[in-house]
Amino acid sequence: MNGRPLLVIGNRNYSSWSLRPWILAQHLGIALDIQRIVLDTPTFHAEVCRYWPGGRVPVLIHGALVIPESIAIMEYLSELADGLGWPAEQQERAHARALAAEMHAGFATLRSLCPMNIRATGRHVTSTTALARDIARINAIFSDRSHAADRGPWLFGHYSAADAMYLPVAFRLRTYGYEGLSSQAIEYVERATSDPLAATWVRDAQAETEVIEHEEVGH
Repeated sequence: MNGRPLLVIGNRNYSSWSLRPWILAQHLGIALDIQRIVLDTPTFHAEVCRYWPGGRVPVLIHGALVIPESIAIMEYLSELADGLGWPAEQQERAHARALAAEMHAGFATLRSLCPMNIRATGRHVTSTTALARDIARINAIFSDRSHAADRGPWLFGHYSAADAMYLPVAFRLRTYGYEGLSSQAIEYVERATSDPLAATWVRDAQAETEVIEHEEVGH
């Protein structure tokens, strides 16, 4: 299919679901055009519905093809890159997909109490049993990389869609603190959030001027 895909995103500072397919595209070397629609405005839903009637971001448009939902977009991007968005080995590929699905469906407390806010650092939120449980699971995922250490520094050695799915979590941990994380997990968070391929997104997020009050939590 000819032409660059267009990725419709929300605010870079807050839109964790928009970040996921974008960072995977960077690692796969896929150039994207970007259309940013500011979140939480009276016109947001109508503007997104110009691209997809579900009214949420992200949305990928490539020619006549319209793909909503981050995981579906990342599957398509991986196909454009001959499957390189996932580990090459079958069992690891299944494991990576399971982790991506776990992120998509789970960690509700972490996502609710600790929204992604790339501009913010040094924030503190009151812990709960459910939040501690989510962080413990994240700690286990980020710490358990010894099986792939000889192939690279990411969850499965080489960068994959699983890393893209957990990048917004890494930014959350950078914002709200590393309490409960192992040294291995902290190392992964710092690597992910300082990834040179994420630098453009971070710079643009820091330059945004919109403030969404209900996303500005902690003190």
